[in-house]
Amino acid sequence: MTSNHRENDIKNKIESKFSFMKDKILVKRPRRIFAEVDYSNFRDLFDNVVKENSFERICMITGFDEGDNFAFIYHLTDDKGVVFDIKTAVAKSNPVIKTVSDVFPGGVLYERELVDMFGVKVEGLPEGERYPLPDNWPAGQYPLRKDWNRDMLKDKEV
Repeated sequence: MTSNHRENDIKNKIESKFSFMKDKILVKRPRRIFAEVDYSNFRDLFDNVVKENSFERICMITGFDEGDNFAFIYHLTDDKGVVFDIKTAVAKSNPVIKTVSDVFPGGVLYERELVDMFGVKVEGLPEGERYPLPDNWPAGQYPLRKDWNRDMLKDKEV
């Protein structure tokens, strides 16, 4: 089976299982699948992609500020080099997501980065050190938010 057939098979399998994913999955090119899902359905899709479609590694979680929302792309790979990107978003007014470290313990670092850089609350994130900002970084300062600027650090020792 060629790689492109595999991607389309995965797409079709997920769309047939989850009606909310109809027309929300795109095979962009060989070895690259992209899906966008409401956060309320995120974990169902995530678990399916991991457990039933054998995407056994998390490469990264990319976060970005979309204005009223924070969006996250979870980059997963399988053993054949296929990347499955799952994009979801939460309101900036209540930036709360649940950890995926129960599935991928290494995801803790990516989730800590979301906490430090965006001020997102990650429910279930194990206690630990900050990452990547230093321990003396001022509370409430999130450098990847669009409304943040360096002047907010004025008179603060970092």
